[in-house]
Amino acid sequence: MNNLIISIRRFFKNKNTVTILGVIVILGLLYWGYSSQVNGAVAPISVPVAAQTIQPRTEITEAMVTTIEVPSISITDNVYRTANAVVGKYSAVNAVIPAGSMFYTESVVDKRELPDNAFVEVGDDEIPYLFPVDLESSFVNSIYPGNKIDIYMKAEDTSGKIMVGKLIADLEVVAVKDASGKNVFENTEEDRQAAYFIFGLDEEIHILLRKASYLSNYGVELIPVPHGGTAVSEDETRVSTEYLKNFINANTIVLEGQEGTKKNNNNDNGE
Repeated sequence: MNNLIISIRRFFKNKNTVTILGVIVILGLLYWGYSSQVNGAVAPISVPVAAQTIQPRTEITEAMVTTIEVPSISITDNVYRTANAVVGKYSAVNAVIPAGSMFYTESVVDKRELPDNAFVEVGDDEIPYLFPVDLESSFVNSIYPGNKIDIYMKAEDTSGKIMVGKLIADLEVVAVKDASGKNVFENTEEDRQAAYFIFGLDEEIHILLRKASYLSNYGVELIPVPHGGTAVSEDETRVSTEYLKNFINANTIVLEGQEGTKKNNNNDNGE
């Protein structure tokens, strides 16, 4: 028995033995720590995903949500972890959530957080203006938010001649709405037709455009044209922007407290 104890003592007093044992212990601890981290990273976790493609500004219902299991390492901090956290919320105005996609905090908002991007894009010192268009004047829905257009004006002058000229140049379209006020291009599944371009105008241009729209007695037609194009034909007299402005101001007045009031020389009731 004494010989065994002496042998054990000698074994542990050997520097090489102690070094080898220390290395083995360290390797064991490293392996255990690595295995624990790997197992934790690949352990499956259940997360909600879109059961169908969800268009912008759409309320998320239970039928639109399913769950799948994914490795926990693939879940980032901006991912919703439960279906209850997304049901009843809305997809953001600029977010199409594809089928099978996880729900990210930047693509899911409360209803009260849904802005109308038309008014978000209008500058603080600008006035929103809804310019009516149809399928033809919208170039078959080919004018998009961010595009630049010019507005031409066509009218009959006092001598009966048809005149056309560029009234306003280089306007940016901040939104394209359909007749019900929905953004035309935010939904890829609905065939929405453009009914209005929305601009942000300074006060002077805003009043000028409104006054021009009131001049029905002169057959005024306001024509949107992609920036750099033209709306003048051979049988029409081309006039300058300044000429059109003078024509509009000569045939309209601005009443106090109003943006623009039609002046009608042929009708005393102002209609």
